[in-house]
Amino acid sequence: MQNRFGLKDFLLLAVSLAILGSVWLSMVQKTRMELAQQDAKAKLAEIEQQVAQLARKVEKGFEQLPQAALDAAASGGGRAAAPAADAWARPGVKVERWPSPRPATDPEGQPGFALGGEFTELFEAQPAKLTPFISTDVYGTRVIDRVCESLGSFNPKTLKMEGALADGWQVDPQGLWIRAHINPRARFSDGQPVTAEDVRWTYLDFIANPLIEAERSRSIQDNLKDVQVIDERTVEFTFKEPLFTNVLTAFGNPILPKHYYSRFEPSQVNQATGLIMGSGKFRIERLPAGPGDLASQWTPPGDVVLVRNEQYWAEKPPLERLRFRTVKDELGRLVAYRNGEGSMMLPSSPQFNKVLAEDPDFEKSSYALKWTNMRCGYSFIAWQCGPRNGKETPFRDVRVRRAMTMLLDRERMIRDIWDGIGIVAKGPVNPESPGSDPGLKPLPFDPEAAKRLLAEAGWQDRNGDGVLEDAKGDRFEFEYTYATGGEIAERLARFVKDSYAKAGIVVKTRPVDWSRYQELLKLRDFDAITMGWGANAPESDPRQIFHSDSIREGGDNFVQWRSPACDALIEKGRRTMDEAERMKVWREFEACVADEQPYTFVRVAPWLRFVKREFGNVNTYKTGIEPQEFFRSMQASPGG
Repeated sequence: MQNRFGLKDFLLLAVSLAILGSVWLSMVQKTRMELAQQDAKAKLAEIEQQVAQLARKVEKGFEQLPQAALDAAASGGGRAAAPAADAWARPGVKVERWPSPRPATDPEGQPGFALGGEFTELFEAQPAKLTPFISTDVYGTRVIDRVCESLGSFNPKTLKMEGALADGWQVDPQGLWIRAHINPRARFSDGQPVTAEDVRWTYLDFIANPLIEAERSRSIQDNLKDVQVIDERTVEFTFKEPLFTNVLTAFGNPILPKHYYSRFEPSQVNQATGLIMGSGKFRIERLPAGPGDLASQWTPPGDVVLVRNEQYWAEKPPLERLRFRTVKDELGRLVAYRNGEGSMMLPSSPQFNKVLAEDPDFEKSSYALKWTNMRCGYSFIAWQCGPRNGKETPFRDVRVRRAMTMLLDRERMIRDIWDGIGIVAKGPVNPESPGSDPGLKPLPFDPEAAKRLLAEAGWQDRNGDGVLEDAKGDRFEFEYTYATGGEIAERLARFVKDSYAKAGIVVKTRPVDWSRYQELLKLRDFDAITMGWGANAPESDPRQIFHSDSIREGGDNFVQWRSPACDALIEKGRRTMDEAERMKVWREFEACVADEQPYTFVRVAPWLRFVKREFGNVNTYKTGIEPQEFFRSMQASPGG
């Protein structure tokens, strides 16, 4: 049978070809439109960057106006004559003047500089609270430092105290008063000006209020006599006696807005988890408007999200958002970092060495940072020298505490647990400080000498069961408390338990979540607890941690250690204004603590950080690291 291609078939073919052609043209047109849209978006983003950067240049130009012009602008302008220079100051005393805060390293002009983007820091433990002066852990402090400002701050490069909220100050040559002038441009994140009354209120009505749980800060401003408002922007601190810490007391505390915090009752402040407002470069994303809005505040275990403070009164940060995410497990934290869930993390020492050894390409995508700075602290095991729940512990005896240190092979601990990173700690003074005696050595690992000390203290194996007992027949056993979530902590707990078992001491391990630590310390509810101290200044006042007065009100002498000799050295050092002489006193204090061993000082370690290379302006400073200076580079790969 012969097939015929008729008119009908031709028409069907023509229609089909027309449809196919139309579809093809539509696809081509759609592709062109998508490409055009992508090109438009890229150009729009570029224009937005240019506009934003132009706005920053205008802001910078405004910041460089003479101070008199700024004062006039802040007071409403007009033709009124500008006040005389330094009219706020006491006559005859030197005035130190400071410009508005600037980044230690200016990010603009660097390759790939851009505005916007989010930076995520991975926390090792969950902060319990973020409210200034109520929060006392290192994680809460990292957040507070981004939101709040103090009158002064340490220059990251020089460690010199310079103005932050203050644009000028005077320090009494005799050390009994300090007068500071607040930058007239300074604003809180709600746009309200920072005033001298905010400063006075922060010190006298918030920190000094016994109903506010700010025991730590109260304990270190014991020498503060008064804070007086001289005028709207001038405040004066007076002190009971000249101490080297007076400058840090005046310039080191975050200043809180009275108009915001005074809305809340002390009990609400104490119980709040996210009541954080300040004048810094960032503000918390969810801030309660008042007492009736506390349900909206940040609560654990959620991510802490900070957004750029568009009301910031000096140079705004490049980044739009900071996020703080908690990943307690060490391996999980590294996996999250490598999967792009974090921009920065603190690796454990073994992780740091292992990653660099096994992944030669790692540093192509990440900075591997290792450096020493003023915040390098020490890890320790704290021994409860006072009663716990009304019952004395074995550690009230100095011979027992010394023996506990000498039973631990800390060199081996650093080698096996921390992969050789760090040195054995000998006391509470940074070994790089002139206040540390290079001739003072850590107590040695000496099990035999330790056993002799324990025997002198009355601890012997009286029934041959391999466990030490005292004269009453009570076994030497204690509870060792440590924070959960890390392989290092678990390995350390096993090492401690095994080491003391060899000497006839029974250790019951007690893992708890980090969020409970503050409560346990305040209640003194532990026999032994492991943690670490870091510094927030080049020279620290040991009174906060080691003076017997800091036992009261849940202060930071949570081991309840009392030493009249060390108390006297602390007081002498605080009153010694000559730096060289003060360093000699701190050396004596270091030796006193080393002799008494309220802590077993375990390890001093450098800072370690992994940071994604998609962020620019990443610098290691003497003060630590400054994420508020970072920017997400325009050269970063999408989704990098």
